[in-house]
Amino acid sequence: MNNYLITVIGATAIGKTALGIQLAKHFKTEIISSDSRQFYRELKIGTAVPSAEELIATPHYFIQNKSIFDAYNVGQFEKDALKKLEGLFSKNNIVIMVGGSGLYTNAVLEGFDDFPEVNPEIRLKLNKQIENGEIEILQKQLKDLDSDSYNTIEIENPHRLIRALEICIGTGKPYSSFKNKNKVKRNFIPIKIGLTADRELMYERINKRVDLMLEEGLLEEAKKLYPHKELNALQTVGYRELFDYFDGKYSLEIAVDEIKKNTRRFAKRQVTWNKKDPTIHWFDFETAPSEIIKKIKTIIHLD
Repeated sequence: MNNYLITVIGATAIGKTALGIQLAKHFKTEIISSDSRQFYRELKIGTAVPSAEELIATPHYFIQNKSIFDAYNVGQFEKDALKKLEGLFSKNNIVIMVGGSGLYTNAVLEGFDDFPEVNPEIRLKLNKQIENGEIEILQKQLKDLDSDSYNTIEIENPHRLIRALEICIGTGKPYSSFKNKNKVKRNFIPIKIGLTADRELMYERINKRVDLMLEEGLLEEAKKLYPHKELNALQTVGYRELFDYFDGKYSLEIAVDEIKKNTRRFAKRQVTWNKKDPTIHWFDFETAPSEIIKKIKTIIHLD
């Protein structure tokens, strides 16, 4: 019997978590998360972790299973996720993955990429530019050198921005050109379900989500994390802008506007990248789960 990994894809705040739970309930299966920020137990509000009720409704894996002080990367996640999937497929030939981070989702579906070593001096220079407040200059440089990576990675995250740029500069080739070179054989067939929405409506949902996060205590959560603001896990939208507020760089009002703006930018890049994948089955985010289930059953020839 074939194994199927149904992966829910789409921009932030589009409703992936809710759909994933509906699918898991219908197929009587479980969910793995590929959202690289939801791994961390200290990041609850700012990463839109599924609610306690949602986590009880359906078993989830890779949600708040790490600490921000743990060293953890996409290569380790790939190994951990494949091992977990092996166990889950022994119980059910259908498993759900809810994808928040393209890099981590692709690592599970296709395999982790092997990049060449580059001169460490390049990273030192790029780090210095970040320290000098030149992140927008580096973002433009990446856009010029590798538009695919610009549209897929979290360019507001200095670590990921620098990683892509150092490969571009050190090899003279786009970072994205080293990706997916050797497709790794998987013991499952991927089915990608994408959620989409009108851009203005999507942006409205993002703005409302940020407001809700603040009501739920995002400012207090960020304040507790502020002493550790240099950690890689905290280089993410929603926290970094509030750290700038604590540093006196922004007023709180401007910091909140920056969170909304940077989240919208991230969502726009997610949409741009996902639209390039012809294997995604797209649905409007308001489509009834029953319609999506019907499509999945057609794909896997279930009655």
